Amino acid sequence: MTELRVRTVPADAAPDLLRDLARPDGIAWLHHGDGFVAWGEAARLEVRGADRFDVGRAWLSKLAARAEVDDAVDVPGTGLVAFGAFSFDEHSPGSTLVVPAALVGRRNGRSWMTRIGEPPPPVGETVNGRIRYAGSTLPDVQWLDAVDSAARSVRARKAEKVVLARDVHVWTRDSLDPRPIARRLAGRFPECYTFVIDGLVGATPELLVRRVGSSLESLVLAGSARRGKTRAEDEELGRRLLLSTKDSDEHRPAVEQVRRVLGPLTRDLKVTSEPFLLRLANVQHLATSFVGDLTGDEDALEIAASLHPTPAVCGSPTDIAAHMIRELEGMDRGRYAGPVGWMDARGDGEWGIALRCAQFDGTKGRLFAGAGIVAGSLPEAELEETRIKLRAMQNALDA
Repeated sequence: MTELRVRTVPADAAPDLLRDLARPDGIAWLHHGDGFVAWGEAARLEVRGADRFDVGRAWLSKLAARAEVDDAVDVPGTGLVAFGAFSFDEHSPGSTLVVPAALVGRRNGRSWMTRIGEPPPPVGETVNGRIRYAGSTLPDVQWLDAVDSAARSVRARKAEKVVLARDVHVWTRDSLDPRPIARRLAGRFPECYTFVIDGLVGATPELLVRRVGSSLESLVLAGSARRGKTRAEDEELGRRLLLSTKDSDEHRPAVEQVRRVLGPLTRDLKVTSEPFLLRLANVQHLATSFVGDLTGDEDALEIAASLHPTPAVCGSPTDIAAHMIRELEGMDRGRYAGPVGWMDARGDGEWGIALRCAQFDGTKGRLFAGAGIVAGSLPEAELEETRIKLRAMQNALDA
């Protein structure tokens, strides 16, 4: 029995995909101007638990098997496509997969539109009101104590690295429209993956996995510094970051974990020999890239699940770091630092890590940022790092 009728046709190239996002409750995934905007819901799954990724994959596979697909474009991201945002912690609710009713996509100069049924009518964009800030779940002084405790545990060799995050609560008099926020993020951070799904809005620089056919890519970021006010200062800060023992201690576990996971899945896995600098508008990171060819038929979400949580957002060893996060952070991360992205019925897709983001629910929201804690971490410096990272979302909200 056919449950979904899916039709993809060529479309005129849109100069700005976000201008085609018809509703504030829509979906976006953009990188250097390419990607998707979508709206309406043809199918939706809410799931939680340690098996949330497997349940999501089985659900999408079942939908695809019962769908009638007419795909005149036939490239990654056409036909049946699901967008998702998963919780960081298996115990948290909120993991979601959505198959939209309407989608506009663009990649490598080709554009298309996919429809499943009749999408809801467009809703005009609204001007967001003043953003008011309401503090953090864990006050700064207590967060400093948490960082100090984590650093002492690392020095005592109870863990190699622990990533601690903090939130900032915001509220407005009226519900926020994410579209102007996403447009500002995409304009300021074109190198990042700008995403909007189910109230989660952000621009992540970290690609957990991209699968296109047998081709596989991943980008690991860990270790950060601010941008300089002058070119000379910026280059000096970058040089210090590349030479920093503390930041190398943050970066190394993340690289080793991704290599362990992707190595057995690929042939000829190419890994950059040394970390390089990824410079964004407000911060620069140590980065390592991975490129390889899959030897099996693992889909993009399956690979993302095997990588999550990476030491870049959790720590190492994973079980010990996750326990310390629950003990020290004093909050539920929700979808922050969880996989966010898309996958089509072929298994192709892109999944990033939900960073530089905020979760909105009506008139309230939370902004998030984190820092990797190692033996050489200083609490005040880690707090300042989170403040620098938070400015990405704060600037997008306050503009």
